[in-house]
Amino acid sequence: MPQQLEITYARSAIGRSERQKRTLAALGLSRLHQTVVRPDNESVRGMIASIKHLLTWREVGEGE
Repeated sequence: MPQQLEITYARSAIGRSERQKRTLAALGLSRLHQTVVRPDNESVRGMIASIKHLLTWREVGEGE
């Protein structure tokens, strides 16, 4: 399994629940089209799953 995930904030959270907005903030995303790299673990995967309609992501290996 790759070691990291590249996560991009793709769709606006306007009109979404406060919980979804807090999940975006917990991932470190604050602006549209912002990209962050996070470790590939269960907690990050769970956050992605809860707001998958707002994000795009891909698996990134160590050397990329």
